[in-house]
Amino acid sequence: MEIRELLLQVQSGEMSLEQAETELKDLPYKDLGYAKLDYHRKLRSGFPETVFCQGKPDEYLVQIFKNLWERNGEVLGTRADARQYELVRAAVPEVVYDPVSRILKVEREDKERTGCIAVCTGGTADIPVAEEAAQTAEFFGSFVDRIYDVGVAGIHRLLSQRERIQKANCVVAVAGMEGALGTVIAGLVENPVIAVPTSVGYGANFNGLSALLTMINSCANGISVVNIDNGYGAGYLSTQINRLAVK
Repeated sequence: MEIRELLLQVQSGEMSLEQAETELKDLPYKDLGYAKLDYHRKLRSGFPETVFCQGKPDEYLVQIFKNLWERNGEVLGTRADARQYELVRAAVPEVVYDPVSRILKVEREDKERTGCIAVCTGGTADIPVAEEAAQTAEFFGSFVDRIYDVGVAGIHRLLSQRERIQKANCVVAVAGMEGALGTVIAGLVENPVIAVPTSVGYGANFNGLSALLTMINSCANGISVVNIDNGYGAGYLSTQINRLAVK
């Protein structure tokens, strides 16, 4: 519950002072011993805390997810697997899981999605990372236009989607191999491009390092780069840019 909502409930008599005091004890974070849940994250940055699921002990993950859900009414988790989904679902039946993006979430159904972010991929093997970016942006309130499999090996596919891409307030370009997609797109549009290198490729790809270096060394202007396979980071940053454009 946000502070403003809490104060309004006290003012209207829906909540007693004692209840409000109990709620405020958990601000600005709740200490679970092994974790300190940042309940003020949304107040500071505009986005609630996200759960990085990979590597978390089972009990920790379930309790963190449940607490954030009870507090915010929704919660986003990244890098989850099917086993973790089953564990969380036992405590939070509303949770849904997408095995492609590995997103685990409870989301409000009435959420408005504004603006436009174009999420593009070089190939279909890049879609898991692209979906992490797209679903992150959607969770945070952005409209996403997915434009997949438009890599430079068949550049006519990309050029045929030029009008859609140019309409977006921000473009996320997800690519492995040599990672040229971000540079080409940045040369076609006037708005910011976020390049996401993926670990897709053969041996000399070095698990995404070649794509990362290509994107960092881009000769195109207006392009930024996130870490290898970091779809979440791209989704977050693109939403910040989209929000500014909408405002």
